[in-house]
Amino acid sequence: MILAPLRGVTIRCFRDVYADEILSAGFTEAITPFISAMRGVDPLKDRELNPLADKVSRIKITPQFIGKDPEALRAALQRVKSAGYECADLNCGCPFPMVRNKGRGSGLLKTPDVLRRIVEVGVETMGEGKFSVKTRLGVDEPSELFSLIDVLNEFPLRFLTVHGRIARQMYDGECDFKAIEKISRLSKNKVIANGDLDWRDGVGMVGRSFIRHLGEMDFSAEALRRYISVSRDELHGDRPVLGRMKELVAYWKDIPKWRSLWPLIKIARSISEFESCL
Repeated sequence: MILAPLRGVTIRCFRDVYADEILSAGFTEAITPFISAMRGVDPLKDRELNPLADKVSRIKITPQFIGKDPEALRAALQRVKSAGYECADLNCGCPFPMVRNKGRGSGLLKTPDVLRRIVEVGVETMGEGKFSVKTRLGVDEPSELFSLIDVLNEFPLRFLTVHGRIARQMYDGECDFKAIEKISRLSKNKVIANGDLDWRDGVGMVGRSFIRHLGEMDFSAEALRRYISVSRDELHGDRPVLGRMKELVAYWKDIPKWRSLWPLIKIARSISEFESCL
């Protein structure tokens, strides 16, 4: 079971604070929220890539990159490989319009030639079976990934992760697991399912159900206070810490013990106001 990359949530600081819960749940690997592969930018300076500070060192930490420039990706991968990261992942599924409209994330599904080149660079740089791709079924139609499977089959990937929605769905509607099964039959690479999976099943790439589980724990408020404390050491000022906490608790707003607190948490303007709600 792999911990899914949730932007702003399953970050290194989160993995540090919730290390025991992550390990006891049975996760064997975590994919980092995406890091931009840009020319002249050192990915090792990103807060995500700090293996010495990551207390979940008993599981594999795999950096995920987003971008559409093959040479920028090559440079980024060479840096993380030199730092000891054995594998890397490509974000080919981010559904947000501001990302996909620039040809990154799920936008790569609209440019097969760019997709082919960037995956080729990923495999060349990391080595056979060391580079993976995380994608959606398509941007507008599930048929888009089916038409691209021959491109992905050209390369010996570590695995192909498929989220069972198209990008325009964002996170609405149900996942199409039958489509994922069809893709797995067509793919020469191992296919891992993603989207609406229950962490208790112990398989696939799982994110939201595990995050919800953390909110259901008896000591969820106590753990959240630890997260606040560690985040205060890492960030400067209340505003970024508050934003980080709200992003996490937003996943808990439908849990009975948090439902009545969410309206107050949502409008909190400082950490002290936030903590007074706990």
